Amino acid sequence: MVHEILKMGDARLLREAKLITEFNTKALHTLIADMVDTMTAAQGAGLAAPQIGVDLQLVIFGSDEVNPRYPDAEKVPRTILLNPVITPDPLSDIEEDWEGCLSVPGLRAKVPRYTKIHYKGYDPYGNVIESLATNFHARVVQHECDHLHGVLYPMRIRDFSTFGFNEVLFAGMEMPIDD
Repeated sequence: MVHEILKMGDARLLREAKLITEFNTKALHTLIADMVDTMTAAQGAGLAAPQIGVDLQLVIFGSDEVNPRYPDAEKVPRTILLNPVITPDPLSDIEEDWEGCLSVPGLRAKVPRYTKIHYKGYDPYGNVIESLATNFHARVVQHECDHLHGVLYPMRIRDFSTFGFNEVLFAGMEMPIDD
């Protein structure tokens, strides 16, 4: 089932999400299926449970196909991640690049993120997931996990001259501008 995605200004997006303590439940699998449906319908690169009003540490990200909202980005493997912990790689740079968000529709900005991270968490069955992510993959994971801590990407912007409406920032460019 496709859910409404909460928009910036909704106080529920600013809360700290709760850890998931029960795995492999019918309710959890239904929530995950709904999140996949919602993310797919919105053509998102990822979605966090708080974005649909569910106060749990659950993110999904990636796709088996090129994302039309990020056509030049490398593919990110579809991942369902519960209770994630991110650790920046000690040799990682921090780079600013464009981000948008389904909860901040129609806007983009350059946001600083680590280019290389390690993440750890659980799959829906309670099995440990550990991975290394770089570049766009790392950016997506950091962005989605920020939602679990009540952080939206505008809170990370350093230079507000890069923050604006897609149709203004990218006027005349061939890029999807709908968030």
